[in-house]
Amino acid sequence: MEALKPANPLEMIAYVLSLQIRDHQVVYVGTGLPMVAAILARKTHAPHITMVYESGGQDPIPGDMPWSVGDPFTWRKSALIQEMAYSFAQAYNGYVDIAFLGFAQVDMYGNVNTHQIGADFLHPKVRLTGSGGNNDLTSLTENIVLVGLHAPDKFPLRVDFITSVGHLNGGDSRKEAGLPGNGPVAVVTNAGVLDFEPVTKRMRVQSLQPGMTFDLAQICTGFELLRPDGDIPVTPVPDPAILEILRTQVDPHGVFTKIPGL
Repeated sequence: MEALKPANPLEMIAYVLSLQIRDHQVVYVGTGLPMVAAILARKTHAPHITMVYESGGQDPIPGDMPWSVGDPFTWRKSALIQEMAYSFAQAYNGYVDIAFLGFAQVDMYGNVNTHQIGADFLHPKVRLTGSGGNNDLTSLTENIVLVGLHAPDKFPLRVDFITSVGHLNGGDSRKEAGLPGNGPVAVVTNAGVLDFEPVTKRMRVQSLQPGMTFDLAQICTGFELLRPDGDIPVTPVPDPAILEILRTQVDPHGVFTKIPGL
């Protein structure tokens, strides 16, 4: 029998994202790797989660991997289907335990930019998609996990535009602004897992992907990363059984986890 290939970078991110989910949580699911992570978590260590899709479907029956949160599979025999505004209202009313969010830029305090590249609002270098529901999630959800690729242009000292609030200026500034919840609690990238130092709320390395070093992660970051005391743990990799579930049951067509050539 042919041995399984090691997890590729996208599969690694999906697996590590799934580990952020605890059983019995209400999980707000967006398009892409967060969708893979939530389904994987349900099929492995967190079978009793409630999946809330952004488009309004609640806990549809298992089916093929949806292409997006607007895919009919996110509604099929759902216990409840509601308008998108009401799904965001679930976060506002405290019924969402964890949500995931991508970014074009993220700073040391977890503030996210998905609006523009370039500081001039009227003449940006690149105009991006904007907020959608992103600001709702970071402002209202109990815990936010950010996910993206790790590069200096994506991790600048200051984002060009704050689309979605993280810990604002650090410290207690988020709480003083009247925002509920814990804000960003982790950032999962191809470099590793980062969290936020409890007092300053500055981004800190929690673990590093196999083969990654702190110095290399720092080179890929536009601001100074904090590091924990002692040795930095290695991010866990999926064992063969979990990798088999990911590839054959969660995303068998490689909609979000296949990398051409690998």
